Amino acid sequence: MPGGRLTRQDRQHIAAGLAEGLTYAEIARRLARPTSTITREITRNGGPGDYRPDQAHQATERRARRRKPAPSPTAPAATDAHGRDPKAVHNFEERFAALMAKTGLPRMTARVLACLYATDAGSLTAADLVQRLHVSPASISKAISDLEGQELIRRERDPRRRRDRYVINDDVWYRAWLASARMNAILADAALQGAETLGTATPAGVRLEDMSQFLQHVGQDMIQAAEHWRQVFSDRRTADR
Repeated sequence: MPGGRLTRQDRQHIAAGLAEGLTYAEIARRLARPTSTITREITRNGGPGDYRPDQAHQATERRARRRKPAPSPTAPAATDAHGRDPKAVHNFEERFAALMAKTGLPRMTARVLACLYATDAGSLTAADLVQRLHVSPASISKAISDLEGQELIRRERDPRRRRDRYVINDDVWYRAWLASARMNAILADAALQGAETLGTATPAGVRLEDMSQFLQHVGQDMIQAAEHWRQVFSDRRTADR
């Protein structure tokens, strides 16, 4: 079919066209193929004087077999120290990262955070992250910078390995929630300033003032909810000890 691989019958038509003295373009039109395809086929297989359709077809099949990668041996199923399937853990990390990315986190930042969260130690070096996520050090550095800026992780010096480790806090979601509440407060102040600038009696001013009040109330509710959960969480951990 046009655009697909040349068949043995196509190659026989090419040989017949050459025997008739047709040009490459004329042969291509007969087969509804690009002229470049016919030119490459004939040139690769001996030229117009030595083109043999059966030999050309066999040579093409040999090249296709050489290009096909050999199947990699199936690695035996392995588990980690806790009996978990590493593949299942990896799949969870990817799904978790994809969900966090939908909340607005950059994709790589979400992958680093998910990786740290699913690590028993709760900490990894930049080199560890590069190896686990199969990305460049620059990508890890950018993601780490984003997470540190949001106070979702902290940096600790590992004296044994003479490099920094990036640690996820146990109260990471509490910190993230408070960071969101602080941003709401900043937006509320900006909206109120806008209302005063535009005039609180104008339609635009009223709209901005409503926005400011909404964000202020939501921000306060977020802080109260976070503090309540932190106390419940702390009490539960104390009881479990």
